[in-house]
Amino acid sequence: MNEKKGIDSSEASREPRPVPGSYGMFPFISAVRDRLDFHYFQGPDKYFESRIEKYGSTVIRINVPPGPFMAPDSRVVAVLDAKSFPVLFDLTKVEKMNILSTYMPSTSLTGGFRVCAYLDPSEPTHAKVKQLLFNVLASRKDAVIPVFRSHFSSLLATVDSQLMLGGKSNFNTLSDTTCFEFLCDAYYGVLPSASGLGTSGPAKAAKWLLWQLHPLVTLGLPIILEELLLHMVHLPPFLVSGDYKALYKYFSAAASEALDEAERLGLPREEACHNLLFATVFNSYGAMKLLLPGILAHVAEAGEKFHHRLAAEIRAAVADAGGKVTMAAVEKMELTKSAVLEVLRLDTPVKRQFGRAKADLNIESHDAVFAVKKGEILFGYQPCATRDPRVFGATAGEFVGDRFLGEEGSKLLQYVYWSNGRETENPSVDNKQCPGKNLAVLVGRLLLIEVFLRYDTFTADITKGPAAPTVEFIGVTKASSGPDLA
Repeated sequence: MNEKKGIDSSEASREPRPVPGSYGMFPFISAVRDRLDFHYFQGPDKYFESRIEKYGSTVIRINVPPGPFMAPDSRVVAVLDAKSFPVLFDLTKVEKMNILSTYMPSTSLTGGFRVCAYLDPSEPTHAKVKQLLFNVLASRKDAVIPVFRSHFSSLLATVDSQLMLGGKSNFNTLSDTTCFEFLCDAYYGVLPSASGLGTSGPAKAAKWLLWQLHPLVTLGLPIILEELLLHMVHLPPFLVSGDYKALYKYFSAAASEALDEAERLGLPREEACHNLLFATVFNSYGAMKLLLPGILAHVAEAGEKFHHRLAAEIRAAVADAGGKVTMAAVEKMELTKSAVLEVLRLDTPVKRQFGRAKADLNIESHDAVFAVKKGEILFGYQPCATRDPRVFGATAGEFVGDRFLGEEGSKLLQYVYWSNGRETENPSVDNKQCPGKNLAVLVGRLLLIEVFLRYDTFTADITKGPAAPTVEFIGVTKASSGPDLA
């Protein structure tokens, strides 16, 4: 594709064309081969890039995982540029019922209920559950900053101790535990580790997540083992039922006030509890496990000069607030917010979006218009859209921490799609945009605030992983000056 900033709708031919691409001559065998390319031989980015190049189009027919063993049909129309991708947000054109992927995990994993992620906004329960989630976030909004600071200042103190003792500290290991404690504390005010769940919560949550996501993931095992164990049969839900029951018992007690609110909204208490568990563990915890290491990895690689810019901005804003980290102070940190949004643009935790065409429709890319039939599954691989050089120019695939500063930077926010919607739009009960959109950006900023109130700069070994990078601190320079924190 030609590198040209911005989208020019006049480029597109107005006459709809058939969607190019192929599902292969032998559907079953081709789908398996494509899955191997996706996971092992090419990797997701190269998988889509090679097919865009092959067919000369960013809207193509293609097979996507999990393939024939897990899903009756993993054949999709892929929308792989910034202009075509937003069709997935248009609920006049696409349906979102049971279409978080091309397969749906057993409802045995969610107490027998179809939780909000699998509901279309046209279903009455969707609005009730999403309103409940909004209410929980609103009722606990004042707790987020102090609770985050308490948990993550302790995490960084552990980093300091481990560096002193062994010269390195694995952030991911510490973060996985801390994120679970923080989220439950922030949302419900009850520490899992102080409940009957004890310290087992993160491990039980991770196991339950794997049971739902295993058709789509790799764990670094030999290919034949992963294909046999993860990609050919559904893992039996009964093997994780004990872990889920323990999680449910915690949530039913910790979230009692939220469950009272659910009943006022007309949502049965049991169904509400399964939804709160899913939203907290799957949506929030699952995303934070990926997002926070991603932020640190990109910022680590940005280097000392960028670290000093972040530290100066963060410390000045906190000093102006009397040494306190307040919401008003956070909002003044424009570079910090830009850096977090840039990570979400490059490496969003949720890279795949789906929808089913409600009727025959036309999809417009930069260069053409394509005809799609009612009932076809539309698929978007988000990095192709949010690294589109026609929008983000020659640096589309690079981390540019100050990309979203100023008037020109603000114009690019409409092409940041990580939340299942545009960054310039807001979630509501009527759409599928993430209800925790603003919280996720806030948490990313709070991580950088904690790091750069404590350190002038840091170095880390970064190991790219199939889901998130592994970040191992190997050196820090303690802050030489800064505000006296309250």
